[in-house]
Amino acid sequence: MNALKKVLTYLVIVVTACVGALNYKLFVFPNQFAPAGLNGICTMIQYLGGIRVGYLSLLINIPLATLVFFKVSRSLAVRAMAYVAVFSVALLTLDHVDLQGFIYETENGTSIIMGPLVAGILNGACYSILIKASAYSGGMDFVASLIHKYRPDVSFFWTIFVLNVFVALISYFVYGYKIEPVLMCILYSFTTSTVSDKLNKSGRSAVRCEIITDYPQEISREIISSLHHSATLVPGKGMYQGRETNILICIVNKTQAAALSAIVRKYPHTFAVMSQVSEVMGNFTHIDNRGKPERRLLDEGDGAKI
Repeated sequence: MNALKKVLTYLVIVVTACVGALNYKLFVFPNQFAPAGLNGICTMIQYLGGIRVGYLSLLINIPLATLVFFKVSRSLAVRAMAYVAVFSVALLTLDHVDLQGFIYETENGTSIIMGPLVAGILNGACYSILIKASAYSGGMDFVASLIHKYRPDVSFFWTIFVLNVFVALISYFVYGYKIEPVLMCILYSFTTSTVSDKLNKSGRSAVRCEIITDYPQEISREIISSLHHSATLVPGKGMYQGRETNILICIVNKTQAAALSAIVRKYPHTFAVMSQVSEVMGNFTHIDNRGKPERRLLDEGDGAKI
């Protein structure tokens, strides 16, 4: 099973890298703006000197991946470098494929924001998939992880943000002293981070419910049998009348909030407070909506996170 997970994980990385390369060919390169990260610098070098991003990305990422391999995480370095290698090869291969019928260019009178907007959405989706596969896209991720290794007090995400701001500012001088490429880079970066963040949180968010009731056993049984979740019973005391009561605390999936509300409404003198939580973590079995343990399809590597 572990071997199958590893194969599937690398297959996901390969497919994601190919989609990332196609994204650059269709929406980034034709619209003359630098995307975020080291690939943004490579894109500007390609624009000025004609050296292909496929070659430049490999040239820059190999020494960075080597440092990360020995200093931070072997699994992370290998998986990220697998993405970089496939991404570079795919870019170079697509140079020989006629994609003219699919390329979106802003010079033909269409909206100038559509190129970086769509590119950012696709890149954010790719980045989210890579995180689930315990991999990254190299470049700025390598740089930020190395900085974070020796300066853990420096935020990983703020490091990437500062480096991307630098790329956006440089693009002003590269693309003919125009502000539009800078704005397009910012839009691309914002869309990427927003989409990636939303997709990553959507699978981990849940609803926390605090139920004040005189029927803790009955409600707990229904939660366990119907929703396949458990609850924690905490003794409580109503301060208005000084009466002893019970508080049930449980976490359910967002899709189960309505069903939990229906259970609560069945019991007199019972009410609940619900709030959304962005993430649930811990060493416990994750249960899906059918009450069965969730199967993790992708291998998590050595568990190193940056």
